[in-house]
Amino acid sequence: MSMPSLFLSALFVGPLVQAALPPVEPPDGIIRRLPTAEKVVALTFDACEAGKRATLDHAITDFLISKGIPFTVFVSGRFVHDNATAMRDLATHPFVEIENHSWSHPSDMRTLSDADVRAEVLRASTEIYSVTARKPHLFRFPGGYADGRVVALVRDLGFEVVHWRWAEGDPSRGVSADTLVQQTLTKTRPGEVLIFHVNGRGWHTAEALPAIVDGLTAAGYQFVLPSAYLPQIHQQAPSTP
Repeated sequence: MSMPSLFLSALFVGPLVQAALPPVEPPDGIIRRLPTAEKVVALTFDACEAGKRATLDHAITDFLISKGIPFTVFVSGRFVHDNATAMRDLATHPFVEIENHSWSHPSDMRTLSDADVRAEVLRASTEIYSVTARKPHLFRFPGGYADGRVVALVRDLGFEVVHWRWAEGDPSRGVSADTLVQQTLTKTRPGEVLIFHVNGRGWHTAEALPAIVDGLTAAGYQFVLPSAYLPQIHQQAPSTP
């Protein structure tokens, strides 16, 4: 490849050191389903700002709150900062959990140094507590990218890492509401942790959610918060940066 070609490649893909690492098998220490045989489901939603400002999808949260359905939001610190009023309002509902999804939503936290991993987690926790008076105890890696090193770092800070068994794929415009409903009702098993997005990137999630809730309820499922099934969660406040 010529020198100009190398330069143009760098402009478009960025420094090689920032590239995401290849996928690996999920390391130990990540919770992908709740440890129970009961017919329960945890509804979880990611809310982040990846490169540009985002806002809370009130169509999703208003529906769940109106029904009194427990749900968990994994939120980045920047999102909390830019949506402080909305997040403060969410925190007034005891059946809503607000948990940690890093400060800036790095594309792959495996590429960060130990110090930067800790800073991403702790800075987000500080912002969440400042805005909501809630102390997060759960963490979710952006994109689900994690290895043994970063999982150990996060758990050493007092967090349990909660991911998912399979992804809904709602950030894709091509995943219709009907697809979301069908795959959720087909794939859900006892203890399932479902992952959607509530930052405006779950394109058809609000449309699909009523049918998902009705279908799972008809199948005998109850909606729960992950913390109710994770007695190992450390109850002390995470340290601040």
